[in-house]
Amino acid sequence: MSKYLNNVYIFLFFWISVGQLKAQNKGLTNTNKSNFAKLKSVDLGNVSWTTGFWANRFEVCKNTMVPTLWNRYNDTVSCHAFHNFEVAAGLAKGRFRGPSFHDGDFYKTLEALASMYAQTKDKKLDLLMDNAIAVIGKAQKADGYIYTKSIIEQKVTNKPKMFDDKLSFEAYNFGHLMTAACVHYRATGKTNLLEIAKKATDFLIGFYNTASPEQARNAICPSHYMGIVEMYRTTNEPRYLALAKKLIDIRGESEGTDDNSDRVPFRQMKKVIGHAVRANYLFAGAADIYAETGDKSLLSTLDLVWDDVINHKMYITGACGALYDGVSPDGTAYKPDTVQKIHQAYGKSFQLPNHAAHNETCANIGNLLWNWRMLQITGDAKYADIMELALYNSILSGINLDGDKFFYTNPLRASNDFPYELRWNGGRQAYISKSNCCPPNIVRTIAEVSNYFYSHVNNGLYVHLYGANKLNTIVENGSELSLEQVTNYPWNGSIELKINKIQQSEFAFFLRIPAWANDAKILINGVALTNKIEAGKYIEIKRIWKKGDILSLRLPMEVQLMESNPLVEETRNQVAVKRGPIVYCLESNDLQNAEKVSSISIPTNTKWTAKLSKIGNAEIITLDGTVKSAGKKDWKNSLYQPISTKASTKTKITLIPYFAWANRGQSEMSVWLPLSRTDF
Repeated sequence: MSKYLNNVYIFLFFWISVGQLKAQNKGLTNTNKSNFAKLKSVDLGNVSWTTGFWANRFEVCKNTMVPTLWNRYNDTVSCHAFHNFEVAAGLAKGRFRGPSFHDGDFYKTLEALASMYAQTKDKKLDLLMDNAIAVIGKAQKADGYIYTKSIIEQKVTNKPKMFDDKLSFEAYNFGHLMTAACVHYRATGKTNLLEIAKKATDFLIGFYNTASPEQARNAICPSHYMGIVEMYRTTNEPRYLALAKKLIDIRGESEGTDDNSDRVPFRQMKKVIGHAVRANYLFAGAADIYAETGDKSLLSTLDLVWDDVINHKMYITGACGALYDGVSPDGTAYKPDTVQKIHQAYGKSFQLPNHAAHNETCANIGNLLWNWRMLQITGDAKYADIMELALYNSILSGINLDGDKFFYTNPLRASNDFPYELRWNGGRQAYISKSNCCPPNIVRTIAEVSNYFYSHVNNGLYVHLYGANKLNTIVENGSELSLEQVTNYPWNGSIELKINKIQQSEFAFFLRIPAWANDAKILINGVALTNKIEAGKYIEIKRIWKKGDILSLRLPMEVQLMESNPLVEETRNQVAVKRGPIVYCLESNDLQNAEKVSSISIPTNTKWTAKLSKIGNAEIITLDGTVKSAGKKDWKNSLYQPISTKASTKTKITLIPYFAWANRGQSEMSVWLPLSRTDF
């Protein structure tokens, strides 16, 4: 008998160990078995930072961002997210406190810890997660329902109310639970959070079988589309994919709103108007569903709205959602007697204000999530270009360089004279009391950046992004691949891929040539390739490689003056300065003689000097140049004035990366600056 039990224990140990290995052999978004995704994910933890830009950001994330975020979401003074779970579980007394999406914020925090654990294997993180997960499990109802606000209120009223509020974030919270659970499972091999998420997903299946059309529509900010598909990928449970398909099919069947992008059925959408976070999450989820089903009607809509966003409504920083508030410009198109309010929204084509730009950090992250999924589906470099643009500019701008203060909105101009009191004024904040959804979102994103750098195909590896790292992975055909990317990108355009281990048969590298990188060069072991290299495309380099081979890419890091479509009235006759993927800005800290940002204009022949500088502990490349200053002018109680005939004077300025502004105290700033068509 004991021998039999020993064999059982050995079998169980082997089964659990294999299960953990399988769990770890999955990517952040696991497209490895997605029939309609061209690119497959590398595994969590396969990429490790070595030096340079992202190594620095990751260290700040590990040492400051994650601990600060965790402490914040576990305190009971300013934030009550975890305490709500304790109250719902009966482990503490109290009422629900905080916004209705607080549960989702805590799940994003858990996901940040899980992603950090995937790279560090820090046992303290594992213990913190286990303790929190145990409380979440106790808070969950027997039928799988988990939404602390409702559960706590039900204890008082004894009335089960679910999905009755059209502005409820129940589905949003469920979605972030599912995503966090999948990442946690793949990072740790443990199923404790995954089992909670499975019960929650099973609950949704039953709920949507009997829900009224109104209840079914109450799903703002639909992170659950992404979450449900990821649950399908993780568990291979076909009912989960069927649920995701059902949800996209019923979207827009009952009367919805432009703000929520459900005024018409998804497949009838031609452009995007409303809330930018909700829209980008919707598009990312629809892309996930396409990757599993191949439903071309979904991809057709995604192509249309992508074109609308990228070519009409996205900022030069990759930011999304121009408007704080507005009205739907399409109110008369669908229902002549209504005009609907929209907020934190895309708005009209070419409507891109700078001072009053909303550009919520979560919307910019949603832009990354959406384009990442489009890239996985198609392998088209244009999506990676947008990912890179958003990452280095409108996403990183959402957190300070020290990693403990945040922006909710990301304007492209700031002025002390701007007369309006915007809702999220006041600079970066440690805790955004009105809505703190962005901090956990950006921290999990930075913890997960390494997962966006590579994808694999049969006998090939796609290199999407550049930064110093080591990759150790198993490619699609089962062979081992080990390489090191050596570079000081994005400050320097010299990139080397040093091969340490590779299959002995033919293998292809697909290097992304950014759309801004004309005249890029490629070398193998120091010998230049004669292949045609096209900006905005991937170039395939296929051969039999050996250990020690070096594949080099040289990207020209020229300073470019960018102009906008003339229909963008706010930036007519202005330029933005860009070097590589980095958008620059002028901050008042870097002006001489108390000059105003508004007095500066940029001649077309300005010579820019790239210089290594530091803000705090972060190394950056700044740009020094001689430009024109119109001098000081008094605009108090004046709307219009004659143009001064006084000649402009020369002055020296320093431009800093947009993501680095507001790290040196109160300041004025502008990305767009007037163009002087008269050279020196």
